[in-house]
Amino acid sequence: MKRKRLLLIPAALLLLLFLVYLCLPFYMRQALIHWYPDISDTHLFPFETVAKSDTCWDFPASSRCNGYRLTPEENAFMEEYGTVSFLVIRNDSVLYEEYRDGWTPATLSNIFSATKSIVGLLVGIALDEGHIASLDDPVGKYLPEFSEGDKAPITVRHLLTMSSGLDWDEAYTALVSKTTEAYYGNDIRRLVTDIAPVEAPGRRYAYKSGDTQLLSFVLEAAIRQHTGDSVTISRYAEEKLWRPIQACNDALWNLDRPGGDEKTYCCFNTTARDLAHIARLILRKGDWNGTRVISETYLREATTPASRLENEFGDGALDYYGFQTWIVHYRGLSFPAFRGLGGQYLFAIPQRDAIVDRLGHKRSDTYLRENTVDLPRYLDIAFRILDE
Repeated sequence: MKRKRLLLIPAALLLLLFLVYLCLPFYMRQALIHWYPDISDTHLFPFETVAKSDTCWDFPASSRCNGYRLTPEENAFMEEYGTVSFLVIRNDSVLYEEYRDGWTPATLSNIFSATKSIVGLLVGIALDEGHIASLDDPVGKYLPEFSEGDKAPITVRHLLTMSSGLDWDEAYTALVSKTTEAYYGNDIRRLVTDIAPVEAPGRRYAYKSGDTQLLSFVLEAAIRQHTGDSVTISRYAEEKLWRPIQACNDALWNLDRPGGDEKTYCCFNTTARDLAHIARLILRKGDWNGTRVISETYLREATTPASRLENEFGDGALDYYGFQTWIVHYRGLSFPAFRGLGGQYLFAIPQRDAIVDRLGHKRSDTYLRENTVDLPRYLDIAFRILDE
């Protein structure tokens, strides 16, 4: 009898844990099942397809392609952080291209927050087309939840520069977190439109995924107001960006639920080569083989630090972020970069007419100011390839 009672104790504990699990919000249950986000989460969530171009344009291989051999130290570094692709391009020709861990040139990867920079480009295209009248338009012009009270002063420009002053915690690894709820939840529109301000907008840069998500809702509402058409950001990206830059593969944009909203602060899934097309567009100042995709004026401001803002460290002007795009300072050069969780990096280096593209599973947890310490090491390798 005593033995039976002892056996009932773990069974009762398991039942209790199961009941607690069932009482958790949907996003927490999903987070406990899937745990940490990864670039291979492409098919974990429902998605919209962003269709490829009818005419694929691809980077040719240089006659020197893969002539560079990684040193043992460089190879160990790539392995340490789970690199799956590394691509170095100069003058439209591939100097180095490598895939690991089963990845191929056709494998789709979640580029995580590098998606934010794509949203920034789409806002610029919408501005060029007159859907958004001005970057200084109040967000409340497009989203009624922001038309009154403390949210009313927030503008499109504030969202672009991460200076909205809204309350957001940027933590993927915490079970109780707005970012975790955004990633694993099923109502991202409610989540971000319910955010309250904690400080006045337009003063200080503070990285917030919620700002980007709101930008996409502004974009869709602006198009609807201007044209009367209900167009999702996936369709707009397909028509105005992905097809014009002659992407060779369909991209997938994950949704918060079937038929729901795109998770635009993250979750654009593409190949390394197609992602490099966007860097080429930046290097070509918004022109793609004679077709104007985005205005040079907008692109110049997007890739220039929003220096009127205070930086996150409180010790001076912001010098490393523009419109949803990072500006990297390296070896006396400054150039735009897309960055995402796990070390998804895309660098457009106009001084060398070069593109560096790295995708992988991990990045360092150690920061040197705004950058994790692994970031410049990829550039070190890339510049050795460029200089060879």
